[in-house]
Amino acid sequence: MSRATPYQPLLLRLLHGVNALIAILAIITSYWVYDTYDGRFGQLSLPQIPDIIGIHGTFGKTLLLGVMPAFALYSFHLGSKRLIQPDSFQKLRQLGKPIGWYSLHRIINTVMLLAITFSLMTGSMIKEEWLPNGELNHIWYYLHLAGWVILVGCLAIHLLISAKVGGLPLWISIFKLNYRPDDSPKKWIQTLRSFGRREDR
Repeated sequence: MSRATPYQPLLLRLLHGVNALIAILAIITSYWVYDTYDGRFGQLSLPQIPDIIGIHGTFGKTLLLGVMPAFALYSFHLGSKRLIQPDSFQKLRQLGKPIGWYSLHRIINTVMLLAITFSLMTGSMIKEEWLPNGELNHIWYYLHLAGWVILVGCLAIHLLISAKVGGLPLWISIFKLNYRPDDSPKKWIQTLRSFGRREDR
């Protein structure tokens, strides 16, 4: 596959970067909460952090109330080509070819968005006093754990497939700060207005 450095839209880079950073912090702190109060399925005996539940909840609320909705809106509209397509599963039969890997990449991207949404929804149903009180058998807690496992798995696959389809140049492109003139932040307002007009029709 070509290893030429691709260009990523500036808005995608900003939303993806902020969303990824907060999501990774939420993933890390969620494991820290599990390791501190549960550990039934294995634990690392991490150091105790005061109010680790509150810290984790802060990252979750930041995603739920701000970053994630904006990233999801971008992904399902302007960035929809990076998500699952009507023929994505059919093209998985060509997994030995670039189109097969790109199709799998789009599927994983979509599942990641759904997994984050699921984790945020289930996490919002958990009461902070459950785990400190040893109440580990609530269904919402189990669902939140399942969402965490799915999300971590999707993140790992996402990184591996990104390396497969684009290699290091693709990873570098998402962190670059330069942008094209037609991708200037000044153009974003015009894009939002034109999008709003389409929605009103």
